[in-house]
This record gives sequence, C-alpha cells and structure tokens, in this order.
Amino acid sequence: MRNLDITTLRSFVAVAESGGVTRAAGFLHLTQSAVSMQLKRLEELLGLELFDRSGRSIALTASGEHLLVYARRMVALNDEVITRLTDQAYEGEITLGVPHDIVYPAIPQVLKQFHAAFPRVKVQLDSSFTLRLKSEFAKGACDIILTTETGLDPGGEELAVKPLCWVGAPSGSAWRQRPLKLAFGRQCTFRPRVVENLDEAGIPWDVVVETESDRTIEATVSADLAVHTMIEGTEPPHLDRIDHGGLLPDLPAHRINLYGASRGGGEVQEALVSMLRRAFKVPEPVQLRAVAKT
Repeated sequence: MRNLDITTLRSFVAVAESGGVTRAAGFLHLTQSAVSMQLKRLEELLGLELFDRSGRSIALTASGEHLLVYARRMVALNDEVITRLTDQAYEGEITLGVPHDIVYPAIPQVLKQFHAAFPRVKVQLDSSFTLRLKSEFAKGACDIILTTETGLDPGGEELAVKPLCWVGAPSGSAWRQRPLKLAFGRQCTFRPRVVENLDEAGIPWDVVVETESDRTIEATVSADLAVHTMIEGTEPPHLDRIDHGGLLPDLPAHRINLYGASRGGGEVQEALVSMLRRAFKVPEPVQLRAVAKT
C-alpha cells in the first residue's frame, strides 16, 4: 500500500497554484531544492508525470490537473482536523444579522466554512428583517449585518444588486386573479415598492396575509392562496418563480449590503466578512493551463 504524504501534497498544491517552484518555496519557507525533491518523489510514487517542464513556465499535465483536485481536498481536511482538535488561538462570539429572505442558500455554507476555520468562535445568527437589524447594529447588538434595501447608508458596502421576482405555488394560478392576493411580512422593505409598481400598472391588489412569520407566508403561497416577492435566486424549492409574460409588473432591483466591515473587529471578524463577500460576489475563475502528455 502506497501512502501520500500531506507535506508533499501541500508543496504540489503550492507549485500548481503559484505557477513555479521558486514562488512556492518562498510561500512554504522551504528551499527550491527541497520542493523540487518532494515533487520528484511524488511523481515516482505515483509513476506519473505531473508537470510539463518543456516551456518557460511550469504547467500541469492532465494527470497533474486530476491530482490537484484531490490534493486540495486532502490538505484542507488535514488542516481542518488539526485546527479543530488543537487550535486555542481564537475564542469568543460574533453576532451576525441576516434578513430572513437571504439566509439561503449562502449563509449555511458561510457558517460551515467559518466553523472549520475557527471552531472555538461561536457565530450567533440573528435572522430578522432589515429595519430591525439596522436598529440592532446601531445599538451595538450585532457585530455584522447584511441588509436588503434600495440604497446604501454611510459605512455600508454593497455586495450585490439583484432583481426582485414574483414567486408562487408550483403550477399555481393565484397570480392571474384580480385583485391580486399578496402575502407580506409587516416590516418587509420590498412591500412599498411592490404595491407602487402594481398601482402604476393599474392592477388591483389585496394583502391577504400580513405576518411576522416567513413560514406563514411560504405556507400560504405554496397553497396557491397568494403570491409573494423575493430576491432572485433566494426562493425556496417549494416555490416557483412566476413566468407571468408581462401580466405582472417588473420589479426593481435591491441591494444586498454589508455593515460592520469597517469597525475593526480583528482577524476573526475580518475572516467572516471575507467569507460573506465571497458568498454573494462570484469571483473571476482562475484557470491553470493543463497540458496533455502524448
């Protein structure tokens, strides 16, 4: 049985991501010869050529590209185990406020990623509506908040701009009825703009559900008793985006904003802010050139 060494895999990943042995050696605090020797041993162990060294810059072969996927996972899992079982450096609690409607799908993945990096730091998630979250943030009750709003207050940071969409029951017909039956939260920041657009379009409407509970709204809408509006991409799987063909007005875009990044909460809070940014901003893909050996 042949065993892969994590240190060697870490060197392999560093070379692949940095594009050269010299840069990787500096990052790893090793000599170039030590890194080169590790790569040679890895190729000998696997009986494969992992790098194409024929050009000026180093590039992965097809086998190297395949290994890189596994190597990244193995190194990350190794680091997670070490951190989870031995790290004592970071402890404490961060209160994160997030509006109900944008908790999914991004926030669970952020919490999972943060816990792996800082297992002894507790994130207290406060899920509420934007107006209350901004009030709690102003009082210092929340360290970081996300909001959904049309503008941006001083000290805030825009993460994304996304349109509102109409949502209803799968294969539902409530959106065709007049007056249009609506379900909204009492403090919903979308509501004024939605009814304004309906009035401008001359569509009569009636709020049949006004509640503090998102579950109540979702149950009513999924029963095809009303329609609702959500930020595009955040609708739950039991509700469908309504393809109304122009029979309902188009809705304005809303900002997803972040507050708290400028408060100087230290390395841990900065890490959480970075994870939130990545969750709502899609980064440009970085591709490493793969060279197939013949």
